[in-house]
Parts: sequence; C-alpha cells; structure tokens
Amino acid sequence: MIRRALLITSALAIGGLLAACSDSGNKQGAAGAGAAGAAQQTSPVGVVALTKANYPVTTILPGRAEAFQTADIRPQVSGIIREIAFREGGEVKKGDLLYQIDDAPYIATVEQATAAIAKAEASVPSAQSNLDRYQRLVGSGATQIEYETAKTTLLQAQAEVASAKASLASAQIDLDHTKIVAPFDGVIDQTAYNVGNVVAANQTTALTTVRQLDPIYISLTESSTNLLKLRDAIASGEVKGEGANVAFRVILENGKEYNQKGKLDMSKQIVSETTGTFIIRVLFPNPDRVILPGMYVRATVELGSENGYALPQLATSRDANGRLTAQFVSADGKVESRVFEDATPSNNAWLVTQGIKDGDQLIVSGLQSITPGMPVKPVPMKINENGVVVAAEQPAAGDAQKPAAK
Repeated sequence: MIRRALLITSALAIGGLLAACSDSGNKQGAAGAGAAGAAQQTSPVGVVALTKANYPVTTILPGRAEAFQTADIRPQVSGIIREIAFREGGEVKKGDLLYQIDDAPYIATVEQATAAIAKAEASVPSAQSNLDRYQRLVGSGATQIEYETAKTTLLQAQAEVASAKASLASAQIDLDHTKIVAPFDGVIDQTAYNVGNVVAANQTTALTTVRQLDPIYISLTESSTNLLKLRDAIASGEVKGEGANVAFRVILENGKEYNQKGKLDMSKQIVSETTGTFIIRVLFPNPDRVILPGMYVRATVELGSENGYALPQLATSRDANGRLTAQFVSADGKVESRVFEDATPSNNAWLVTQGIKDGDQLIVSGLQSITPGMPVKPVPMKINENGVVVAAEQPAAGDAQKPAAK
C-alpha cells in the first residue's frame, strides 16, 4: 500500500514537471513568434514616390556603321605606275595625289596634237584669201563652181583646226589622268599595286579604296509592325512625334554612349524584302573616327513624348505571360504587386499611363526579401543619373530648426 502511494506520488510529480516544461516551451514559442512578427513589420524597403509627367518615348534598335562615301580607285589610262604618293591607312584630302602613272607617252601625244593645230591653222588664211578672190571675180572671169569650191576648201580647213583642237583636249585629259587623285576627304586602304606594275584603263581590280568617315552612316533595323503601331499612336495623339527631328543616340560596342547625336537621313527608308524589317539610315558626326564601318551599335531613338509614370527598369520584372510587374507599398503598409498590360520604353524606364496615381510608392530596393502582402517600412530613395539607387537627401537635424531664408 505504501509502495503504491509512492508510485502515484512520483507519477504526479513527473506530470507536473512535464506540464511546467510544456508551458515554458509554449511561452518561449509565443515570444519567438511575436519577435518574428515585429521584425517582419519593420522590414525596410527603398521607395520612390511617382509623379505623372511628360516623358520621352524611346526604343533601342540594332545598327551597323557604314561609310558616308566609298570610292574604289581605278586607272582611266594605261601605263606603268611610277609613284605611290600616299601612306596606307592614312588620311587623304580631296585632290591629293595617290598614284602617278608614267606620263611620257601622253605628253608626246599632247605635243603632237598641238602641232596638228598649228598645221591646220596655217591653211586657213590661204583658203580664206582664195575664197575672197573668187567672190570678187564671180561673173567676170570666175565661175560659180570655182567660187563654191573655194568656199568648201575654207570650211574643210576650219574643220581640221577644230578636229585638231578636240584631239588636243582628249590628249590633255589622258595626260591629266596619269595623276590619280583622291575624290574626297577620307581614309585610304592599302594599295593593291606597287611601283613598276602595269595598269590598264578601267580595269576591274581596284588600286585601292577611299572611304569618307566623317560624317558616317548607321543603318538601323526595326520591325515594320512596330513602325505601324508608332504611326497609329502619333496619329491618335497618344504619342507626340516630331517627324524628321527625331533624336538618335548611339551606344558603342563597349557599352558607352557616343557623345554625338544623329539625324535621320530621309534618303533611305525601306522595308527589307527578306526580313520584313524597316531600315532607317541615320547620319552621325564622326570627327575623331570613333565609329568605323562595320561596327555594330545600339541606337536609342526618341520617337516622341507621352504623359504618364516612369517605372525604372531596375524595379520591374516580367511574369510568366510576359507582362510588366512592379511592387508598391499599399495604403496599409504592405507589399502590393501590380501588373501593367501596356508599357512603352522611355530610356532606362517603362512608361505606363494606367494603374498608378500621384504619390504611389514604388519599391526600388530590397525586392529580393519581400513577398506580396508582407508588411514593410518604406525608406525614401532616389535614382541618380547613372541609374543607381541612392538615399534621398534628408535635411540635417540642425537645418530642420532653421527658419527658411527670405
């Protein structure tokens, strides 16, 4: 009986101990959950307040550089190359001597043509004097036939003079063509012929090539579908376009922006028959030869402007359906995910016109650690000119108490 009482007493004691442990565990668990909830409520996120404004409508197009002018240099007369006067790969000016072809044969031809003119001109005065004499004697010692013959002789002498002068002009042109000069300012390639080589007039193989690189063309490609959408938007007034005054900016292969702006060249705007893309040619100043023919670039094109809200690309993403999404802080301080069906590129941002109102807080930092519906603490931020999120400027503690300057 005593043993049974001891067992019951021991069981009660163990039960009380277990209950105490369980109660302590529950209290610790509740305290942990409360701490976690408090931590979640104070999770900071960087936000920017959005304001409706007029922003540029832009698009990024791939492009390739082309020389403004290209000339394959070929000889117009035959002969032996006597001199090469340029430095391969160097710059040349319009009229600079490139090649000198042996001109001795052509000088001799010019001299022959000059002598032929003198010979032809010598017979003209005699023919003219003979015609004048027969003209006086017609009807009194000279027949009409003799007069007509004298007249024909004079005309033939004058024609021989004209023919000799034409031969001289042709010979002089050939002589001038022995000097091959640059057709315009540009950069010259290496030479395909050397001194002593024989060249032929109008041969198929070029001696070298000259390219004008300032200014320079960049051919951009855009789908014809997007082009039609843009024209419809401009026609409806949704986008305010500026026609031929569209601004173009180029991003080079190293990722840096080119410091010159381009202008649309209206002479070449066609749709490719093979790819269905719209080809736009833009003219860029290129004084330092930064852009070279064949380079691939990306051009940012300002097509117009539109009134709306600019969402920085770094604060947006795409869902499984390809729709633009962004995270906002709701009125009750929680994360709210919004989806935008229509968005237009605007430099480094997406321009939207619906689903936002002035003052809405867009989350721009801390996106990796939040989920929709999660309580957050908004911290004012701003995005600098380099697209980096930085803290918004806050007045110093002492400055807040100073009166405003008048």
